[in-house]
Amino acid sequence: MKPENNMSFEEQQEILSVCLDEIVKLKEENLRLQERLDSITATEHVLMDGLKKMVQLTQQQASYYQLNKNLIYNGVDNIKYELYDNIDHKYCYPEFYHLEETLDLIINQKKSMARFGDGEFAIMAGETRHKFQQADQHLGQRLQEVIQCEEDGLLIAIADNYGNLDKYNSAQRWEIRSYMSEQHRQQHMRFLDLSRKYHNAYISRPYAMYADNRTDAPYYRFQNLKKIWDSRNVIFIEGSLTRMGVGNDLFDNAAQIKRIVAPPTDAFAQYDKILNAALQYADSDTLFLIALGPTASILAYDLFHAGHQALDIGHLDLEYEWYLKGEGDRCEIKNKYNNEMDGGDVVEDIDDPQYTAQILCAIGNH
Repeated sequence: MKPENNMSFEEQQEILSVCLDEIVKLKEENLRLQERLDSITATEHVLMDGLKKMVQLTQQQASYYQLNKNLIYNGVDNIKYELYDNIDHKYCYPEFYHLEETLDLIINQKKSMARFGDGEFAIMAGETRHKFQQADQHLGQRLQEVIQCEEDGLLIAIADNYGNLDKYNSAQRWEIRSYMSEQHRQQHMRFLDLSRKYHNAYISRPYAMYADNRTDAPYYRFQNLKKIWDSRNVIFIEGSLTRMGVGNDLFDNAAQIKRIVAPPTDAFAQYDKILNAALQYADSDTLFLIALGPTASILAYDLFHAGHQALDIGHLDLEYEWYLKGEGDRCEIKNKYNNEMDGGDVVEDIDDPQYTAQILCAIGNH
């Protein structure tokens, strides 16, 4: 029996040709689809990379915002105090002596000075602000005792942060604004008496913070400060990594320099030993220059009561180092402890026979 649909060879060939054409078309379409898929995949990668970058940027912005929200919030909030200072300074601001008046009292009347900054106010409030000195109840009580002192021979100095900030450079103005929150302002007012006049703690910061720090003004401020120890027998009381005057000429006009070296951190734990050493080595005309964090304020107070002139000079030597660098800002000083720079607590060793010969005693761990 023959099939009903017998096809000739030519007919079969024609059908096969059509099928092959369709296969070719399908392959071409498949290639086009593959190219589109590759293009979509590449676009997806670009989009994903872009999305990842957007996420990273958002995270960075969130981190930046988190780090700087105090600057933003406190800065805006603080501006009203800056503006009001031009209208009525006595509204809610401490009154300050001019730096020239303070210098005259120190140089010509040999008065002592205790300084109070953010670290001291924090400790009086039971908080730790700087890692080089942990809050301590007894330390806080002693600082309160000192800041309330109104004896004629002791100058109480606080930072001039409360009103107009035009004398400072832009970076310093925003640094102050970031710190001077309503909480910190109220914290300070717990310990201040607005009926008295204070000296300016920034007497020991003649350079980096000021708007005129790229003029001759810092040079003259340092020259005036040098009159304090001119031809005087000086004992430094400092942390073991502070090294005041090492590598510069800031104190070259002193008649003699000796040193009592204390721990670079938590010096107050060794307070009695430090004070006893100071009294042991002092002569009647000794000038004490102290750079020892919050402990310096109490030492200045106790040495004043013991009949000596004692000055808390804080970061003065670092300020002079920055001035010599001439960069208009704080910078790294590799062989001196610097709590205001990241990594500033990692300090290089020195080999200075003159410095070593000046050390009267070293107290505590170093």
